[in-house]
Amino acid sequence: MKRILITGAAGFLGSHLCDRFIKEGYFVIGMDNLITGDLKNIEHLFKLENFEFYHHDITKFVHVPGDLDYILHFASPASPIDYLKIPIQTLKVGSLGTHNLLGLARVKKARILIASTSEVYGDPLVHPQTEEYYGNVNTIGPRGVYDEAKRFQESITMAYHTFHGVETRIVRIFNTYGPRMRLNDGRVIPAFIGQALRGEDLTIFGDGMQTRSFCYVDDQVEGIFRLLHSDYVYPVNIGNPDEITIKDFAEEIIKLTGTNQKVVYHPLPINDPLQRQPDTTKAKELLGWEAKVSRAEGMKITYDYFRSLSPEELSKEEHKDFSSYIK
Repeated sequence: MKRILITGAAGFLGSHLCDRFIKEGYFVIGMDNLITGDLKNIEHLFKLENFEFYHHDITKFVHVPGDLDYILHFASPASPIDYLKIPIQTLKVGSLGTHNLLGLARVKKARILIASTSEVYGDPLVHPQTEEYYGNVNTIGPRGVYDEAKRFQESITMAYHTFHGVETRIVRIFNTYGPRMRLNDGRVIPAFIGQALRGEDLTIFGDGMQTRSFCYVDDQVEGIFRLLHSDYVYPVNIGNPDEITIKDFAEEIIKLTGTNQKVVYHPLPINDPLQRQPDTTKAKELLGWEAKVSRAEGMKITYDYFRSLSPEELSKEEHKDFSSYIK
């Protein structure tokens, strides 16, 4: 049985990856310090013989006993609200945490895939974004802690590949959505759906003409699975190129939820990207991958998930308390 370590296992994407690799017959070792993750995302796996969980912070030394075939590094705050509150921890997990895991991969002779992001492109001057585009990032802006953590993560990963011969893979993830997303984490889908379910006005930052491209989580996981098992070592965009303006997306949410909210406008945050659309040519050519789930289909599933939450969960204004991590 192949053994795989998944960091950030209790997070949105990490938990879905645990599910997929369990389904594929792997022995899955989940690791998370629960700073943004939630055990309820993986509690259904605890009864399984081929799943283990380590409550551990990967910015500290990482030890996993026994053989290890693969590592998926998905530990990181991923929402603007999170990484603005815990900027140092965000930088550390992308730098120290990645360094620790690359060292583990080297010792175990394991293949490691790191989760990078479309945010390495910053507020792009090229549209759609190809893997060859170097990005337009403000290193000292409020979003720089996340963007630069991920850019450094890519650099050290390639250094370990070229200098130490570690088998590495890099996925650049574009906006992904689905069940287990956290409400009130600053991302547009849970924000809009949460507001609609609570009967609040939908909040748009800026004029609403900025664009996003939303990829359903099952499609994202499939792309990551194929990339891990490919022989390509350079970054690959995985995302859905179906682009939509935030203004039009708000109208879709109002229609989907059958609510009658107004849309209200607030100033655009600093360095918020105005365009986001992946060029997925490489994923198609190298992996035979493309997004299959339409936004209409994926959003219905996601809406049903949020609608199943308790009134207490829906009404929470803050879903995470970072006070114990801020020193």
